[in-house]
Amino acid sequence: MGDYVKVSEIFGENVFNDTAMQERLPKKVYKKLKDIIAEGGDLDLETADVIAHEMKEWAIEKGATHYTHWFQPMTGVTAEKHDSFITAPLPSGKVLMSFSGKELIKGEPDASSFPSGGLRATFEARGYTAWDCTSPAFVRQDAAGATLCIPTAFCSYTGEALDQKTPLLRSMEAIDAQAVRLLRLFGNTTSRKVTPSVGAEQEYFLVDQAKFLQRKDLIYAGRTLFGAMPPKGQEMDDHYFGTIRQKIASFMRDVNIELWKLGVTAKTQHNEVAPAQHELAPIYAEANVAVDHNQIVMQTLKRIATQHGMKCLLHEKPFAGVNGSGKHDNWSLITDDGINLLDPGKTPHENIQFLLILSCIIKAVDEHAGLLRESAADPGNDHRLGANEAPPAIVSVFLGEQLEDVVEQLVSTGTATSSKTGEVLETGVRTLPELDRDATDRNRTSPFAFTGNKFEFRMVGSRDSIAAPNIVLDTIVAEAFSDACDVLEKAENFEEAVHDLIKENFSGHQRIIFNGNGYSDAWVQEAKRRGLPNIRSMVEAIPELLSEKSVRVFEKFGVFTRSELESRVEIKYENYAKTVNIEAKTMIDMATKQIIPAVIHYSTRLADSIVKIRQAGIEEVTVQKKILEQTSSLLTKTQNALEELRKIEQKACALPEGKGRAEFYHDQVVPAMEALREPVDELEMLVDKEMWPMPSYGDLLFEV
Repeated sequence: MGDYVKVSEIFGENVFNDTAMQERLPKKVYKKLKDIIAEGGDLDLETADVIAHEMKEWAIEKGATHYTHWFQPMTGVTAEKHDSFITAPLPSGKVLMSFSGKELIKGEPDASSFPSGGLRATFEARGYTAWDCTSPAFVRQDAAGATLCIPTAFCSYTGEALDQKTPLLRSMEAIDAQAVRLLRLFGNTTSRKVTPSVGAEQEYFLVDQAKFLQRKDLIYAGRTLFGAMPPKGQEMDDHYFGTIRQKIASFMRDVNIELWKLGVTAKTQHNEVAPAQHELAPIYAEANVAVDHNQIVMQTLKRIATQHGMKCLLHEKPFAGVNGSGKHDNWSLITDDGINLLDPGKTPHENIQFLLILSCIIKAVDEHAGLLRESAADPGNDHRLGANEAPPAIVSVFLGEQLEDVVEQLVSTGTATSSKTGEVLETGVRTLPELDRDATDRNRTSPFAFTGNKFEFRMVGSRDSIAAPNIVLDTIVAEAFSDACDVLEKAENFEEAVHDLIKENFSGHQRIIFNGNGYSDAWVQEAKRRGLPNIRSMVEAIPELLSEKSVRVFEKFGVFTRSELESRVEIKYENYAKTVNIEAKTMIDMATKQIIPAVIHYSTRLADSIVKIRQAGIEEVTVQKKILEQTSSLLTKTQNALEELRKIEQKACALPEGKGRAEFYHDQVVPAMEALREPVDELEMLVDKEMWPMPSYGDLLFEV
């Protein structure tokens, strides 16, 4: 048993949060910083010096020796450069520990070494990190000691965003301005700010570290490139919500403690559908803080897993044939005085403000379905989306029976006169308490589902930053709000105009609403009939970023410039090609150096056994001969597929970087990889387990 933990005492202890700032900062400095956090503005150097000094003193008390500007470049992971607090030695030989306001506000990492998509030339090195004072600094304690981490944005010398945070903050400002504008039309004069509230549910796999290190595909690619299914997978559904094994529970406990210390509200943990798969979910936070927290969650899962002799796999599809991993991005809009704009109330048909907001979101998702799909595009997600486990690659909106009925009334008659209500749930057991049944069921197959007082975007990949989908959601909904305000601000009769607009939005965009089974083939055909896009791969999705309507909406609200979008398109094509290139080279390496030699060794032993049996006077060796023939045939197929993959991969490497190269990897290299995997997985079922050169799926999934 571990030591007793009192969550209320440790929560946020390593965060320079509001409590720490109130205790340490002079009242005038504290108020100035809080005003900037609430209203925006520049922090003068004198005030920054005071904050930096107190932040440093606080961090040193936590054991910190270094500080870092912690930022999120377009690599998919966070980045940091560590500087110690020490200054030049004194004549006495002692050193001072200092940290200035300038060091707090601005850093200068080498911008040429991060993906820029052509925004920066190789020789143009200067980039800036700028303190995001709305996301609190924290002290991370790990093998390097204690480090003060300052969440920052990252931009180029010429001002372009080179990261995930800068456009996210821009999008948050956009939806804040348009949402407040809309609220004023409904007579709300007290709410001063509207903030996207986000909670990211994180799925992950845990495997034994020693077994992980015996698989080059897991090391280099993060997923298994070969592997036959074990006799048992997830078909019994016994892992889902099952009793958490003690080793995993111990890991989860340590993860929670680390996250709580860092102010991350880790709340829910459970076994997921697939063997060795688990999930962690936090309580919601402001969008930029939630993005930071999700990065902390992923880093913590990996670090703590290693301490427990395991490896955490965050790839979207680490094992073929079992569920992959994603993260549900829960999104809602909250005012500074605590109003959830997505709360329909008990009678949503009477809640005109909610119905207008809902209709605007429906309009936004329909008009920008391709862009929303692109925000979840990732090489790993290509193996997951639409694979009868995750939401399909077709974006649709689930509203549930209650709201769908209200929408139907509005579309057909122009008015809604009733809302379906919940009932008492009849269990048929006298000793069970009566339960109120909600008016609406849930739909796990929907990629964008309304779940009570929020929308849940389920397409996001498990290792991806949630910044991209939230940037898109904030921006496209800001546009829909802006369009609505443009109409309503000019209306002579507000009540008539708002009813007409709600009906117009629902009528014009009803095609995106779908409450049925998103996994069915029938839905694919129905979606095609409705004219909804079915974007099956990352390579197909990337152009959505540069469609004219995407450029227009991003530029209108100052979230991205065209050049910033062009740079991201280039980075994404390059990322896809590099990812598949690494996977293909890894397959070639494994097949050449491990799998084929192992099969030859097995075949030789099998042939030797046939000879020895015959020498012993037994002629009947039908079984051995049949196995040898099967093995030899599959070995030939493997060698042929290997040679074909090697040839195609060399062609791909010779192509210039960009769209054409990424498309070649998708259209030619990926099928060649699948062709190599097929005979190898069959061979794994034939070859003596002791001779197979790597741990099997059964070893990885059931022996954690």
